[in-house]
Amino acid sequence: MSAQPRHVPVLLGEVLRHLVTDSDGLYLDATLGLGGHAEGILTKLSAQGRLLGLDMDPEAIQEANLRLSVFVGRLRIIRANFRTLGQILDAEKFFPLSAALFDLGVSSLHFDKAERGFSFQLEGPLDMRMSPESPLTAEAIVNRWPVEQLAMLIKEFGEEPQALRIARAIARRRAERPFETTTELASVIEKAAPRLALRPLGQGPRGVHPATRTFMALRIAVNAELENLTRGLETVLPYVKAGGRVGVISFHSLEDRIVKNVFSSFVSLGWCRWISVEGRIARGSPFTPSRSEVVDNPRARSAKLRIVEKTPRPGASAGTGQCLPVNDGNGTGP
Repeated sequence: MSAQPRHVPVLLGEVLRHLVTDSDGLYLDATLGLGGHAEGILTKLSAQGRLLGLDMDPEAIQEANLRLSVFVGRLRIIRANFRTLGQILDAEKFFPLSAALFDLGVSSLHFDKAERGFSFQLEGPLDMRMSPESPLTAEAIVNRWPVEQLAMLIKEFGEEPQALRIARAIARRRAERPFETTTELASVIEKAAPRLALRPLGQGPRGVHPATRTFMALRIAVNAELENLTRGLETVLPYVKAGGRVGVISFHSLEDRIVKNVFSSFVSLGWCRWISVEGRIARGSPFTPSRSEVVDNPRARSAKLRIVEKTPRPGASAGTGQCLPVNDGNGTGP
């Protein structure tokens, strides 16, 4: 049997402190992964509290089942994409929710397994699919998409300033022979774009490998991550009870922008209030990892956790979207 992938849940303390407010409640982990956050949440719940975990990766579900086996009877795991969570919550009659968590990070299971094709540091096929049934792969995008479309993808989803230069380099190489592996692609990108020097933590901004943004853009496109995120966030709120909370951990600016915009619309419509970092003046400011957490888990360095709380009208039933704005010192929006 292969070794258990090392999985350190990001911002676990903040998740447990600010999302688990009812030990008897129903909790949704919309991105179960290897089960780190779910394990922490279930540990804080009473015998009556339950958690529903969703993930579209069969390998992740297998690992999570092993990790969470002690919680049998209080845990339900379903293989699904959270874009369909409304149908799932209805079918399972799993509402009203005390809280819902979306952790948008790619787990160690994906980055540390070369055969999944997520890492430019390990040689593997250009796959990047979270679910093996998904029709689109990174290989198809890299080898078949027109240069202009490829450049737009890298620029918009990767926020890569040298997107056109990289796309043209990819096109020149694939004209000779198609790309097959992650390291082939990373090598071409590295030659096309200058490498930024990596600096130790605490010594100024850290550079990134020139392939980082392109690989991120490909992963986002292959798994339709931004579209699914928007749909999932817009769907979940009606299933959250009065005083229930929704939290999202994002890892790059595109994700965080979507989260902030969707949450801001909830707040401006009077459906929610922000849960902000204590002592911060900025309203709706995110929770971020401490320096010690980043040292222990470097993958946490770009994580941001944003949380809103549903604030219903007096007399409104739990689970409805009828809310009033709240101004209790925590802010009502960014």
